[in-house]
Amino acid sequence: MAHTIGLALDCHHPTELAEFWKLALGYEEEPPPPPFTTRAEWAAQFDDPDDDQDDGAWLHDPAGVGPKLFLQQVKEPKTEKIRLHLDVRVSLEASREDRWPTIQAKVARLVEAGGRVVGEHPEHHVVMADPEGNEFCVC
Repeated sequence: MAHTIGLALDCHHPTELAEFWKLALGYEEEPPPPPFTTRAEWAAQFDDPDDDQDDGAWLHDPAGVGPKLFLQQVKEPKTEKIRLHLDVRVSLEASREDRWPTIQAKVARLVEAGGRVVGEHPEHHVVMADPEGNEFCVC
């Protein structure tokens, strides 16, 4: 039996960072599960006195193909490179000659949104960091 996966990304400001990832992935906000009308209403059911999170964001692929993404608030700082990163594949539908320009255009939009370029492998991929320093590749 195949399993679907969701990814959780630790961050300081999930709601703000969600805007960046919606642009990067083409995702949208995940509605709360029925019968809840808001995420706050859904979260209140857990009533965990040790939970110090006051923010979170849930995103999904509107086409239903990609994994869900949960941006989870954490208080501790990011201290080193994360071992799992996302590859944002933007050039699969482009012709061979348009692949690198397609990657470069996506990188430019993400830099405008607060991301930064960490490294570049011309004609293949660009290593980036989101506004909180989480690494990913645009390829």
